[in-house]
Amino acid sequence: MENGKGSPEAPIRYPGSDQIVGSDDGAMKQSGSSFEMMVPNGNDVVSPIDIPSQQTTQSVSISIPQSPLDAKRVFFKDKDSPARNLNFGCEIDETGPEKTPDRLTTPVKNPRMDAMKDNRYNSFKTWSGRLERQLSVLRGKSLPRNDPEINPPQNIQGESLSADRFFDALQGPELETLRPSEEIMLPEDKKWPFLLRYPISSFGICLGVSSQAILWKSASTAWTHFIHISLRVNYILWCISILLFAAVASTYLLKVIFYFEAVRREYYHPIRVNFFFAPWIALLFLAIGIPQDLHAHLPHWLWYVLMTPILCLELKIYGQWMSGGQRRLSKVANPSNHLAVVGNFVGALLGASMGLKEGPIFFFAVGLAHYMVLFVTLYQRLPTNETLPKELHPVFFLFVAAPSVASMAWAKISGSFDYGSRLAYFIALFLYFSLVVRVNFFRGFKFSLAWWAYTFPMTGAAIATIRYSIEVPNIVTKGLSLTLAIAATVTVTGLLITTIVHAFVLRDLFPNDIGIAISGQKPKAQRKWYRRNTCGSAKDIEHQVNSGEKVVQVPVISSGLGVAVRVV
Repeated sequence: MENGKGSPEAPIRYPGSDQIVGSDDGAMKQSGSSFEMMVPNGNDVVSPIDIPSQQTTQSVSISIPQSPLDAKRVFFKDKDSPARNLNFGCEIDETGPEKTPDRLTTPVKNPRMDAMKDNRYNSFKTWSGRLERQLSVLRGKSLPRNDPEINPPQNIQGESLSADRFFDALQGPELETLRPSEEIMLPEDKKWPFLLRYPISSFGICLGVSSQAILWKSASTAWTHFIHISLRVNYILWCISILLFAAVASTYLLKVIFYFEAVRREYYHPIRVNFFFAPWIALLFLAIGIPQDLHAHLPHWLWYVLMTPILCLELKIYGQWMSGGQRRLSKVANPSNHLAVVGNFVGALLGASMGLKEGPIFFFAVGLAHYMVLFVTLYQRLPTNETLPKELHPVFFLFVAAPSVASMAWAKISGSFDYGSRLAYFIALFLYFSLVVRVNFFRGFKFSLAWWAYTFPMTGAAIATIRYSIEVPNIVTKGLSLTLAIAATVTVTGLLITTIVHAFVLRDLFPNDIGIAISGQKPKAQRKWYRRNTCGSAKDIEHQVNSGEKVVQVPVISSGLGVAVRVV
């Protein structure tokens, strides 16, 4: 049909569904989120209102971004084209920021800042709800009272988790593995803030290094006719121990300030509570290993200050061991329980060195009574206890710590390395060699903070051997004391270097602490329903019955159908 003056008015032709993509004339071409509408020329049949007087080919290309954030800058521009052919494009400019100062940019995300702003950590923060409400009041805003992100649940704010809840939600000898049916309150797919991952067991590093200061202080005075050891070694190691303890203690103090709920959960943890003795034992080591040039005689009040928190912890833990319940000793027995006992002997050693009498004897008697019970419980491994995994095998060396320190403590109390001291020393020496000969028992597992359990028991055995070599001077005792001292020093040095590498280079020393992130309530059991129709086989139900699952056949009024109910 020709487009003449005398021709009748042509009807409007709309593109069909088959012309949307890949059509020729008068069609809209669509691809993704952009479409292009072609204005036909004079040879096509369109409305005379929409066609300009000149016959030109014009194209308008409109690009719609997938989301508003994708549109950085939108503008129209003319491209070079032949005569009588105009092309208007709506495109996204991807030029640099210096050419597009007004572009919409997506803020750069910082993973550390996102972790700090994550509301899921508010339940463990000390002032999460209170500080948020106070700041909102100052701004003139009001926050909903029922918001869980602002107001944590009641079991988070004040109530403590019971021992039953820890045993129900966690498994393993250290209660650090989450059961498959449980869920934690913190995200599992990313790393938590550093303070939340920083455990109380980090004070084990201080125990290992500070005990080295005591070792070389004893060696410098005992080996005067054997090997000359300068007192500067003791001074350097003591200064390193002070700096290390200050760093570890200040970091954990920040955790107490900002994440008190996490500290409270560690305290109520049936196994983790034993490590709360570690800071005070480390301070006792620092007091014993202080160089003589700095202070010859320590004040008596210092001993009472250091032993008071140990006594308070013992009244709580020993009472739970004796009274029964879920925190009874046969239930929570673990080699880490030696930390709750060895503090008595270390305190008795320091008190006797300061000239005290009654106090050191009191703590020595308390420690001896509970060590005997703990030793028997751990040695026979009651059926309620689980076998330690390979990663926790180093904690077996804690068996050596208590008798080693007890032998030195009684020697200070009695004034000589008599039969009582030798009895405890020989027990420690036998346990030491019984563990050393089992080489395969202590290899083939990943490095962790549990490796520091090697250090201060080995150092304690070396110090007791030095003390024994003074009473029984011969080539065997002196050679044995030198060998154990070198082995303890090499072990502490190697572990300290490895710890620094994993903490600052590999950054895998502190994984997410699952043991403190369990929920306060046990999740409800979910029942799964299985429908058995005529097409199914009875093998599925038979398999469930053989596997121990209870299956109930419920009749249904229908054409031969039934419902199999799986009871959880």
